[in-house]
Amino acid sequence: MARERSGRKSAGRKGGAGGRPASRGGEVPGIEPGVFTIDSGTAEILRDPFTDGAWLLKLNGAESSQLNPEDPLDLGFEYMRWIAAVIMHRWAPEEPLRILHLGAAGCTLARWAAAWYPDSRQTAVELDAGLAALARDRFALPRAPRLRIRVGEAGEVLGGAHEHSRDVIVRDVFAGTTPEDQVTPDHLIGLDAARHARRVLGADGVYLVNHGGGPDLTAARREAATLRAVFGTVVAIADPQMLKGRRRGNIVFAATDGRLTARDGGGALSRDGLVRHLLADPLPARLVDPVTDFAAGARPLAEPLPGTKLGSSSARVNDDTGENDRRPS
Repeated sequence: MARERSGRKSAGRKGGAGGRPASRGGEVPGIEPGVFTIDSGTAEILRDPFTDGAWLLKLNGAESSQLNPEDPLDLGFEYMRWIAAVIMHRWAPEEPLRILHLGAAGCTLARWAAAWYPDSRQTAVELDAGLAALARDRFALPRAPRLRIRVGEAGEVLGGAHEHSRDVIVRDVFAGTTPEDQVTPDHLIGLDAARHARRVLGADGVYLVNHGGGPDLTAARREAATLRAVFGTVVAIADPQMLKGRRRGNIVFAATDGRLTARDGGGALSRDGLVRHLLADPLPARLVDPVTDFAAGARPLAEPLPGTKLGSSSARVNDDTGENDRRPS
């Protein structure tokens, strides 16, 4: 599986980087279970057997998203809690963040950001138009302009995004027909994708990557090397057993040319505060900073984004019409 979960915790509660803002992630939806046909196969909505009040979205049999309709700050997947922790320790809740999600699925992380950062503006990119419509219709997502759903290929959208137009980019894209063959396409993990992410973010932005895989860490080390070749600071976040190659799971890479946390000194928004936050997670995570030793001996992946080159503007992320964008790519 590309996404793993262990334990339960709201990213905005104990161990967080400040007081919890009021939940403003949209109306509480009347979610109903069922199996639905989407462009890439089937999507199943079912109750989470391990978490009261939560629902799961499965895509072709693989767990993709967990949603708590009454509490958008509740993140059931550990890698999402780790991503949220990085964002929380870099920006205060009153910041009007501009966030691009490459990979939307159930938009769980986008709902979290809409609640924790109520002045944020987000675009979620989803290749599967049927899945995007299902999430919009069934999960009561925030409406435009707070959250726009863009139907399109993630690499194309990234390659065409405007320079310095985002504060955060989250890449959470997997493709495959079964839970066992879920992988991120090579063109989204190559040097070209990293360079475009850096261009779109600017000096102060953060690129957050969900890498999923098995005990063989060859691909993870190569991804770390690729990000190091482009960004000034790259860290890894993962369960220590995953970093030792002892289990299947997720590694979150955070890459930036600016600061990883809001403050270098003491306090909740410092690097030490982030470390404590990650250690307090139900699945305690280690912060590997820098990733130099982890990536030692690995070569960057020189895979281009098809049909794009730096400076191009073939796809438009920002839509000023106020409507949710569901154009095919």
